Amino acid sequence: MISEELRFSVLRLLQSNPDISQRDLAREVGVSLGKINYCLRALIEKGLVKARNFKNNKNKIAYTYYLTPQGVSEKARMAVEFLTLKLREIEELRREIDRVREEHAAPRPKLQQRESDV
Repeated sequence: MISEELRFSVLRLLQSNPDISQRDLAREVGVSLGKINYCLRALIEKGLVKARNFKNNKNKIAYTYYLTPQGVSEKARMAVEFLTLKLREIEELRREIDRVREEHAAPRPKLQQRESDV
């Protein structure tokens, strides 16, 4: 199973750099080469990405990856979801920061003196 975050990251990188190697893609995304290979196969199978091997290229294993129109639409949908999620996380962090600030800004209660100290 491929996470939404991984699919989105791969689609973003492929759109901006279609000639990226699987090894470089794996490094950029922070996953293994095998996982990138699996992810690319799944994206190709779903019709989101097309891979093209140039026959005249000296490096016969070099591919160029293209997002299909469906892939571009899916990436746009995922971008909206990603932004919505991150904005929600930012708001939660702001609320937590405000709570901590309030806790530490509140005046400390005075210690009561014992009658024997007076």
